[in-house]
Amino acid sequence: MTTLKSKLKEDLNAAIKERDELRSSTLRLTLSAITNEEVAGKTKRELSDEEVQKVITREAKKRREAADAFALGGRPESAEREKAEGEILATYLPKQLSDDELRQIVAQGVEEAKAAGAEGPRAMGQVMKIVNPKVAGLAEGGRVAALVKQLLAGA
Repeated sequence: MTTLKSKLKEDLNAAIKERDELRSSTLRLTLSAITNEEVAGKTKRELSDEEVQKVITREAKKRREAADAFALGGRPESAEREKAEGEILATYLPKQLSDDELRQIVAQGVEEAKAAGAEGPRAMGQVMKIVNPKVAGLAEGGRVAALVKQLLAGA
């Protein structure tokens, strides 16, 4: 059984051999973030695939935010590089839910919360508790929260 971390290392070696600078630097930074996470705290530990996936998700989010910041700052070359790095990292993450699939799951969560007696914008926390376990790793938290607010406001 190959772990996600070992797959990243194998892909890094392949990228170095192919002289793919973008891919190798992206994977190096990601593996570095994973190692930092492993040695954080009082004792060194090996991360599970799920924890490695969270680190990759966090790194991909950093790339998206940096790309937006570079684009707003008038640095399109840097923004393009950050976007490309984000796309490389996305290949190691599960496929994200489409807007329709996410809307369906959130609508179901809103109905469950209403059945439990929660109504209006104050039900946000209850709906998020229902929805988050279902979409963990498949949709970004900001997208989920925005959709929950939208559906609660429309209800």
